[in-house]
Amino acid sequence: MPTMPTMRLRVICAAWPALAAAGPGWAQTEAPATVLDPVVVTAERLRQSSFDAPAAISAVTREVLESGGPQVNLSEALNRVPGITVLNRQNYAQDLQLSIRGFGSRSTFGIRGVRLIVDGIPATMPDGQGQASSIALSSAGRIEVLRGPMAQLYGNAAGGVVQVFTEDDAAQPTATVSASAGPYGQNKLGVKFSTSTPGYGLTLDASRYKTDGYRDHSAAERGQFNGRWQSDLTRDTHVSVVVNALDQPGTQDPLGLTRSQWEANPQQVVPLAISQDSRKTVRQEQIGSVIEHRLSPDTSFTGRLYLGERSLFNALSIPPGPQLSPTSSGGIVKFERRYGGLAAQVSHRVALRDGLALRLTGGIEYDRMRENRQGFINDGGAQGDLKRDERNTVENRDAFAQASLDVHPQWTLTGGLRTINVRFRTQDHFIATDNPDDSGSLSYHGANPVLGVTWRAAPELNVYMNAGRGFETPTFNELAYRNSGTGLNTDLRASTSNHLELGAKWKLGTAQRLDAALFAINTRDEILVDINSGGRSTFKNAERTERRGLELSHVAQLTDSLRSTLSLTALRARFENGNRLPGTPERSAFAELAWSPKAAWGGFHAGAELVHTGALYVHDDNRDAAPAATVFNLRAGLAQDLAGWRFTQLVRVDNVGDRRYAGSVIVNDGNSRFFEPALPRQWLLALTANHAF
Repeated sequence: MPTMPTMRLRVICAAWPALAAAGPGWAQTEAPATVLDPVVVTAERLRQSSFDAPAAISAVTREVLESGGPQVNLSEALNRVPGITVLNRQNYAQDLQLSIRGFGSRSTFGIRGVRLIVDGIPATMPDGQGQASSIALSSAGRIEVLRGPMAQLYGNAAGGVVQVFTEDDAAQPTATVSASAGPYGQNKLGVKFSTSTPGYGLTLDASRYKTDGYRDHSAAERGQFNGRWQSDLTRDTHVSVVVNALDQPGTQDPLGLTRSQWEANPQQVVPLAISQDSRKTVRQEQIGSVIEHRLSPDTSFTGRLYLGERSLFNALSIPPGPQLSPTSSGGIVKFERRYGGLAAQVSHRVALRDGLALRLTGGIEYDRMRENRQGFINDGGAQGDLKRDERNTVENRDAFAQASLDVHPQWTLTGGLRTINVRFRTQDHFIATDNPDDSGSLSYHGANPVLGVTWRAAPELNVYMNAGRGFETPTFNELAYRNSGTGLNTDLRASTSNHLELGAKWKLGTAQRLDAALFAINTRDEILVDINSGGRSTFKNAERTERRGLELSHVAQLTDSLRSTLSLTALRARFENGNRLPGTPERSAFAELAWSPKAAWGGFHAGAELVHTGALYVHDDNRDAAPAATVFNLRAGLAQDLAGWRFTQLVRVDNVGDRRYAGSVIVNDGNSRFFEPALPRQWLLALTANHAF
């Protein structure tokens, strides 16, 4: 396991007792429990307060989602969470760039290195690739972000876990209509219905978002539906059924820009994107069910089953010439994918003397994905001759066990192990002269052990230390291409990482809370972008990388109406040769001051935000970087209640200083089109009206 710098650990450990003794005197007022200590379930797969969870975990509430923007992108809300970077590329054809502690920053599209779960159902495929675009934020009630060793017990994900939960069902039948608008043709319309009775609940949510795009050739449209039905079948059995759908037609891809292009005109588009009409159409439907059954007062069973379909049409920006090569896969990607899985988990609690307990959890998971993938010539945006035809299958068979033992009223030991088995198979149905049969298979096997200790040093201070091993396989897209030759990239190895984390959670009286985490991660065979050109990427393994970091977050209810939030992340992510890991900021910060006067007319509330993102290096050789950027955002809102109706209005102004900066970068782009411009100053107006029947 890696070791933290000895001097740093001694300073932190020596400081905590003194700080704890001084802390209670700082308290100002009583704070709502949901602000300082929300309930979470991700850390140990059971309901517990975030203060008691023995890991670095943060929760984002519904209030934050509603005030953060149009509720379209995770970047609106997760920028306040330390340790996670969510970069909005202003390119809906490529999704967000999401990374935790630097894992996932290599992604050119989709989410890698981070596990996504929605209402207990995986939003990450068995190979480790996920999509954030399918998450319906307009009906999300809570988002949890788990970082560090404990995340390794969730499987094929090295960085962490992002888990989204649909909001609680309304206490009585309630209908909501929402609308928002902003510059560049942005608008969103949504309808939602929610109701519940004892033992029964239903939430239905549908929305449609459209934008002309800030840049040329970047228009997008996204329709979403999310529905959850839940019921207590018996006193001991609870079941939920979740249905969601995504419809994203004809989303234009403007590609990245070179530095000179970005500095000259950030709204321009590469001519090749126009001539080849680079774009993407995605449709996805999924249904899943989770059942929870109490076998006895101390034993419970949880099971899940889900099925889904996803189709894609993706016109890439590859020039016509290279597509004519006998081994080329063309410039249009099409697939029809079916996926599903099941899991079973049993949890048991053994009561010990003096109120101590042993908590045991074990389970198995099986997930499978099968797709029919084809490639065609992209003839000026039109589909041409067939160039690729294959059937791909990937499946995982995992098992896990976790135990938590109270050895003393102040001390708890936690241990766990997850075994990971992932198998890839491809059947090639396009065999021609100079294009051989590329059928084949690959298997990856790993084991993730985790060990931790928690010390409840005082009622207002918890200290924990965790160590664990992570395992991350390549995704099918990362295996699909070689720099030369055809067939799966069988030279690409799974990466392994050793994690060590020391953290503390401190309540300063009843109105303030401070969380801190120091971590060290050593990784072997990290998967990196090798060549990225024309919308297609090849990948390679790095020999060794290391990460050293510090995460801090502070929340305070300063007065009855004034609340502050501060989060800071320092991350030193380096290759063995000393170069920085591209796409990963080494400094990031978020600060917010929110004002909600209790006696204000019309439910007035306001807030000011500062968001800082450090420099983003664009290439493994650190040849260039997107400069660090600090932006300021302002918001204000009103709320009125009238005859069973509730009306709300929100106005936001983001990037108040009109700062020109690159919001994200395309790592190792073969054409040096690394830069993706962020939006200049922009405004948002959001309105809602809901009625309780």
